[in-house]
Amino acid sequence: MATALLFGVSAMAQQALWGRAAVKSPEINPDHSVTFRLYAPKAIKVEVTGDFLPTQKIQTPFGEFDGPGYAELKEGKDGIWEYTTDGPVAPEFYNYTFRVDGQSMVDPSNVYINRDVSSLTSILLVDGDPIIDLFKVCDVPHGTVSKIWYHSDHEGIDRRMTVYTPAGYETSGKKYPVLYLLHGIGGDEEAWYTQGRASQILDNLIAQGKAEPMIVVMTNGNISQHAAPGEGPEGMKSPNMQLPKTMEGTFETCFPEIVRFIDKTYRTKAQKQFRAIAGLSMGGFHSCHISKQYPTMFNYVGLFSAAISRENPGETDIYKDFDQKLATQFAPKNRPALYYIAIGKTDFLYQDNQNLRQKMDANGYPYVYVETEGGHIWRNWRFYLADFCPRLFK
Repeated sequence: MATALLFGVSAMAQQALWGRAAVKSPEINPDHSVTFRLYAPKAIKVEVTGDFLPTQKIQTPFGEFDGPGYAELKEGKDGIWEYTTDGPVAPEFYNYTFRVDGQSMVDPSNVYINRDVSSLTSILLVDGDPIIDLFKVCDVPHGTVSKIWYHSDHEGIDRRMTVYTPAGYETSGKKYPVLYLLHGIGGDEEAWYTQGRASQILDNLIAQGKAEPMIVVMTNGNISQHAAPGEGPEGMKSPNMQLPKTMEGTFETCFPEIVRFIDKTYRTKAQKQFRAIAGLSMGGFHSCHISKQYPTMFNYVGLFSAAISRENPGETDIYKDFDQKLATQFAPKNRPALYYIAIGKTDFLYQDNQNLRQKMDANGYPYVYVETEGGHIWRNWRFYLADFCPRLFK
């Protein structure tokens, strides 16, 4: 009986090997077109949506966005639906999902999945471009990615962060500079590692000699959370974008305790000239305000599609006296070696960034400006990270 039971359990585990043939999806064809397939024998309508398709305008609480378009799959034999793109797909790291009779779902034939807040998407990497190749796991020395817990004295809770240490850290005995890399609203300490491909980008840039070996600290900017996606002693909470402590000053106030923890726990070069801070959207907002609040802490600042202003800046001391604090940050004794501003032409925060640039120009504060196509999207933020890191710690 025991043998029969064991065989039955094994048979269940191996049923994929003995059932119908697996559906291949996605398939990158020799001409770089891409074919998507889905087994859905009872479906009436099947569509695919993703950022490889032409965009369409969508309305959001933050204004009008460029959203992904849709394409219909055609039903073939044996209940397999199929769609092939019209011509080659440009090299890029893409997200996509299927919509079956109005219900969104990931591609069950693709094991590579991203989570963005509470949404799951399948991912596709089309290579063939030097920048896009940075997002791949290449045959180079690899760093280590760790999930690290620290205690926040300010909040009275244990909190988790993701830390990348470069290849050779464990045995080198050397001290390293540190980049603090912050996520956007709704994100968490996993966002830059999963969607941003931060470890792949750093591995490849360091191996090519284009970036200095560095430690990268990916924090959780939702200061009330223990860990992504909301899991803590109170149980597993569904991730959402309406968290109580995100852009009201607490995270900025608490940030020095994160820096102290990293300097105590890792072999760091614990001086301003060896620290950088950068972030996307809300993380850019945090980077802007943290760097001006503590002008002797960071020598490199990166704002990627950053939110800048607040409707009620007087709510907390962190956001008060913006112009005065910016002037202190750019005083000769504090001036950062690099202040980097990057934004997409159709980003809904474009004007916010132009207003900051005008303020910088009017006061003669030096900065590097990068403007790209597209809007508030990971495609831009991965590029900005790949462009920002080689400029650090030179």
